[in-house]
Amino acid sequence: MLIVGCGDVGMRCVPLLRPRAHIFALTSHAERSAELRAAGVTPLVGDLDARRSLKRLAGLAPTVLHLAPPQKTGDDDRRTRALLATLGTRRDRALRAARGAVAPVGRLRRGLRNLSAASWPESEAANIVPDGVRRTAGSRAPIRLVYASTTGVYGDCGGAWIDETRNTQPANARAKRRVSAERQLRRATARGTLAASIARIPGIYARNRLPLARLEKRTPALIDADDVYTNHIHADDLAAILVRLATHGRPARAIHASDDTSLKMGEYFDRVADAFGLPRAPRITRAQAEQEIEPTLLSFMRESRRLVNRRLKEELRVRLRYPSVEDFLRESATREP
Repeated sequence: MLIVGCGDVGMRCVPLLRPRAHIFALTSHAERSAELRAAGVTPLVGDLDARRSLKRLAGLAPTVLHLAPPQKTGDDDRRTRALLATLGTRRDRALRAARGAVAPVGRLRRGLRNLSAASWPESEAANIVPDGVRRTAGSRAPIRLVYASTTGVYGDCGGAWIDETRNTQPANARAKRRVSAERQLRRATARGTLAASIARIPGIYARNRLPLARLEKRTPALIDADDVYTNHIHADDLAAILVRLATHGRPARAIHASDDTSLKMGEYFDRVADAFGLPRAPRITRAQAEQEIEPTLLSFMRESRRLVNRRLKEELRVRLRYPSVEDFLRESATREP
């Protein structure tokens, strides 16, 4: 298994994979090598912005978790383009005959079905081969790749409930780069050079990823009439979803990696503040926010949507450890700070 972009979520994937797979991780920071080795991961120093540094990735692993974000400028995701070019370097002609085939992950699947993680399905469901995916005898199967995208690809949906069939309408360059990556992966899957599954991810939270600093700084939230719906997933649940996609994700198919929470942004901040004994965020109008809040943060306050996660539950058969933010906050309240 190769993890590209092994940050917080990638490191949460490692314990789920380590007992059954040799894990490589690409890092652009050589100083992280010791940390990765200590976690049982083989580090590979390289930079997605410098394609020559990626040569060792070619032919290295049959399964890839692509968790790296795009570069910070432009509408095209050049990092995904560089990764795909590298992964395809050593693929032979037989690969073309394996269009739509499932990658050789049987051994990994057999190991993963024995894990006790809460998000794992019943053991009898662990042998499901994705619909429409067949192994081509005598051919090299394409690389299985799981891509961590974002629900920002939809743009503003006016608070509507949406599923994965909703057209993408990215409203900013950050989301446009994610759409670019998804399109590159779908085209590569159609060519048979890989089999990519896409996780569209909302706001990630965990004990170390809560808006506590924002609350302590008294950063305002929008009044209810102007507020937007946001969506959430705990980092541990997300890690389990990504690993599950590596063995059971359907090629070229997107899935919402989202919990069941339906809260407006300000409500979410209030729940966190109450759970940790902090003052609630002050509320301001949207007109005031346009003047007072910095542009990056403000961009998240312009998009409202609620995610249907039926595919997550029915296709992947995932059982979330934290079905809602409230489940996590209740558990956190019983722990020592």
